[in-house]
Amino acid sequence: MAQAAPVTGGMTRAGRTPDVFSERTHAVAKYAVPIVLGLIYGYWAAANTRYGGPITGWNLLFGFVTAIVFAAVWMALAALTPRLPRELHAALWAAFTGIAVGFLYSLSGRGHSVLASTALGVAFAVVVGGVLFYRYYTHEDAEGHRIR
Repeated sequence: MAQAAPVTGGMTRAGRTPDVFSERTHAVAKYAVPIVLGLIYGYWAAANTRYGGPITGWNLLFGFVTAIVFAAVWMALAALTPRLPRELHAALWAAFTGIAVGFLYSLSGRGHSVLASTALGVAFAVVVGGVLFYRYYTHEDAEGHRIR
């Protein structure tokens, strides 16, 4: 049986996959994703501090402050890390993930120690750092420039 030979320029242009979203969608997502994730994180943190009790004003304030800090750090990392080498890029996102998970765990129960929260945060940071380093390493050319 005959088989068609691959041709260049069909679905991809210059070795890149097609972008299905418009520039406007990317611009909106640049701010919408950190804000939505920050609100989810803030709600989770506020729910952890209530321990099943009633919702109070201080609880709402804590949730919103946590959401704002989470979203601000996310946006700062998203703006800063693409200019860094892959090792530091992965390390900063891993540290952010580990700190976020450790903080939520420390809020989740009254009997959790600082060491347990730190251990869980470090475990998440190591896994996320390894995965991100692998991703950034495999998406670079021989000179270390990112393939976009």
